Amino acid sequence: MATGVYALIGPTGPRTAENDALNCNIGFVVTEQGVVLIDSGASRLGAERIARAVAAVTDEPIRWVINTGSQDHRWLGNGYFAAQGAEIIALRRTVETQKRYAAQHLASLGGVLGERLTGTEPITAPEPLPGDEARLTLGGTPIELRYLGDAHFPGDAVVWLPDQQVLFSGDLVFTDRLLGVLPSSHVRGWQAAFHRMETLKSKVIVPGHGGVGDLAKAQADTGAYLDWLVSEVGAAQADWEPLDEVVDRLADAPRFSHLANFDTLHRANINRAYLDFERSAD
Repeated sequence: MATGVYALIGPTGPRTAENDALNCNIGFVVTEQGVVLIDSGASRLGAERIARAVAAVTDEPIRWVINTGSQDHRWLGNGYFAAQGAEIIALRRTVETQKRYAAQHLASLGGVLGERLTGTEPITAPEPLPGDEARLTLGGTPIELRYLGDAHFPGDAVVWLPDQQVLFSGDLVFTDRLLGVLPSSHVRGWQAAFHRMETLKSKVIVPGHGGVGDLAKAQADTGAYLDWLVSEVGAAQADWEPLDEVVDRLADAPRFSHLANFDTLHRANINRAYLDFERSAD
C-alpha cells in the first residue's frame, strides 16, 4: 500500500462476539515518533485486539488515535488507548455525534457482545478540533483529517495522507459489500461527500468496510449506488409514489446484486433513503 501504512481488514458480515464487533477496517501509520491509529474498535476487548495487531508490526507506541466517525466500531475503543497514554483526536462535529449516539450504541452492542462489552467506556476526544479540516504532523508524516459532509452518520470524516496519496475513508466508502443506509444517514449528503472525496485522486483507498482498492473500485461499489439511490428513490419520493410500491419496484438492482449483503440490506436501504428524502423535503 505505502511504506509504514497498514490496514486491518474486518469481515464483511455482521458484528459478532467472536469478532468483538470488528466487522470494519482499522488503519494505522507508523512514523518516526510513534503510531497513528485510525479508529479504535467497538469495545475495550476489541481495542486490545487491535493493539496486539499493531504490536505484531512495530514496537513503536500508539501515540495518536484519530476517529473518523461516530458508529460504535470507530471510537468505543478510545478508552483503552487513552489509558495507555494515547491522545484521542477527532473533529468537533464528530464528537458531538458520538455523544448523541453513545448510549444507543452501547445498548445495541450489549445484545451482541454480552459480557465482552464489560469495561467499555464512551471516551471522546477531550479537545475536539474545530472546523471542517485539520492538518497534523507526527514524526514528519503529514496527516489531514477532513469533513466532507454528513454521510453514514453526521460528522463523518476521512483521513488523508497526502505524501502517500492514501485515503482512509471511514464509512464514506464501502467496497465488496453493499453499504448500509441507517436512520441517521443523509443520502444526498453522502453522495455529495463522496464526489468531494473523488477530487483527492487517491491512489489507494482503505474503505470503512471491504477490501482495499482504488478510486475506480470505490466509485463502482459506493459512488454508483449512492447516485442510483438519489436518482431512482429520490425521483420516486419527489413524485410521492407509495413507499411499499417503490421498494417492490426497485428491489431488483442487478448492477449491485453481486455485492455482499445485498439481499439483507438493499430493500431496507430503499426504505430508509425514501424516508430521508421525505424528511429533507419537509
